Parts: sequence; C-alpha cells; structure tokens
Amino acid sequence: QVQLVESGGGLVQAGGSLRLSCAASGLTFSTYSMGWFRQAPGKEREFVAAISWRGGSTYYADSVKGRFSISRDNAKKTVYLQMNSLKAEDTAVYYCAAAQLVSNGLQTRTKYDHWGQGTQVTVSS
Repeated sequence: QVQLVESGGGLVQAGGSLRLSCAASGLTFSTYSMGWFRQAPGKEREFVAAISWRGGSTYYADSVKGRFSISRDNAKKTVYLQMNSLKAEDTAVYYCAAAQLVSNGLQTRTKYDHWGQGTQVTVSS
C-alpha cells in the first residue's frame, strides 16, 4: 500500500521560511518522479515544483522560482520542499504526489499516481 505523508507545514510570517517533507512508503521510490502541488481556498490545485526520477531534473512554477527548492533523498524515500521568502499568497494546503517512470509533463496533475493528504501552510502578512 502506497503512502505519502507530508509534514513541516505551519504558520509563518511573510518573509520567513519553511521546509516541507514528504515520506513515501510502499513503493520503489527511486522510480518515481515527485511533485508538490498546492490548493488555496476556492482555487484549483496548482503545480508548485517537481523533481524527476531519472537525473533529478527540477521544475518550478513561475510564482515560486527563485524562492522554493525541491530535493529528494532516495535512501530516505523522502522529498523536500524548501520554501524561502514566503508571501501571503503562498498560503495553501500543500500536497506531494508521485508519478512512476514519468519524466515529462510533471506540471500536470493527471501524471501522478499517488497523493498525500496535504499539510497546511499559512503565511501571515
């Protein structure tokens, strides 16, 4: 049974930092590209960042480029999202997702096979 468990969310002031983690189990982690998405109240779930299974290529939404950084530790079966210079508009529930053997189109939700339950990030202005 595949499980993705996010952690690290919370309340932070604008300009601050948070690091989200997503621990995976029940899958061969090294064969999965991993993504982070977010959903704010009343809005659709949107792509934030992704890291490919092969070669570790990274992709970012324009809105977070230069502020957020995605990384993975295959030995720990964990993907991270380092979020710096946070803004009020970053407030959302953040979800991690896993896509097996996918290298292209990682910005698209339908590419992902498995999703976590989400972790709340609230940025106060």
